[in-house]
Amino acid sequence: MILEGKTVVVSGVGGGLGREVARLALRDGAQVVLAARTEEVLQKTAAELDPSGERVAWARTDITHAEDAEALVALAVERFGRVDAMVQVAAYETVFGGLQDTDFDKWRRAFDTNVLGSLTLMRPVAAAMKQAGGGSVVLVGSQSMFQPQLPQAGYAASKGALLSAMYYLTEELGPDKIRVNMVVPSWMWGPPVEAFVKFRAKRQNVPEQAIVDEITGRIPLGSIVPDEEVAEAAVFLMSDRARCITGQTLLVNGGEMMR
Repeated sequence: MILEGKTVVVSGVGGGLGREVARLALRDGAQVVLAARTEEVLQKTAAELDPSGERVAWARTDITHAEDAEALVALAVERFGRVDAMVQVAAYETVFGGLQDTDFDKWRRAFDTNVLGSLTLMRPVAAAMKQAGGGSVVLVGSQSMFQPQLPQAGYAASKGALLSAMYYLTEELGPDKIRVNMVVPSWMWGPPVEAFVKFRAKRQNVPEQAIVDEITGRIPLGSIVPDEEVAEAAVFLMSDRARCITGQTLLVNGGEMMR
C-alpha cells in the first residue's frame, strides 16, 4: 500500500473525482481528511468510505476562507499528527459563454476559487508539511487549458493561471521537500459528465450513446477516462514512488491530445 501511514487532505469531496481520490487513498493505506462546502455530503461520504471513523476525518470547508483552511489543517494534525499530502479538487466550473455573452462576475469567481482558493488552502497545508519534513501537493488542471473543448474560457483561463502558479510554488516549496504537481484530465466519466451527456442528448434529441460516441471518437483509447483513473494518477503523485517528481503536469486523457 503506497500511502501507508500518510495523512492526506482531499478538498472538493463530492460525487466525483474528490470522492474517488479519498477512496483510493484509503485503499492504499492513508488516513484521509475530507473537505467540502456541504456538511451532509461530508457526513455521508465519510460513513460510506470508513464506517469505523478510525481513518477518516472531515470538516466543512470553503477554500476561499482562510479560517476554514486553517481549521481543516488543524483537524488533520490533531487527529492524525501530520499532513503528508493534499489533492486540491475543489473548483468552480460553471463559466460559460464567449466574449460578448460571458458573465465576468463568474470569471472572477472562477479565479477566486480555482487560483486564490487553492493558494489559500495551500498556505496552512505547506506549513504543516514543512513541520512533517516534506510532502506532496497535487493540483487538478484541465485539458481546456491547452485546447478548447466547451465554451468555458473563464474556467480554462483560471486553470491556466493555476498551472503558472504551480511552477513558482515548485521553486518556493522545494527547499522544504514539498513537491507540487498537477494532474490534467479531459473528459472524466463521473456525475458531471454523465449529466452533460444526458443534457446534450435531450437538447439534440439523439440517444445518449451518440454523444458518448462523439466524445470518444477523439480519444485513441476509445473510452472516456473514468474519475477513478484520474484519482489513480493523483495517488501516484502523492506517493514516495514520485518522490523526485515535482513541477510536472500529467495528462490523464486516453491520448486525446497528442500535439
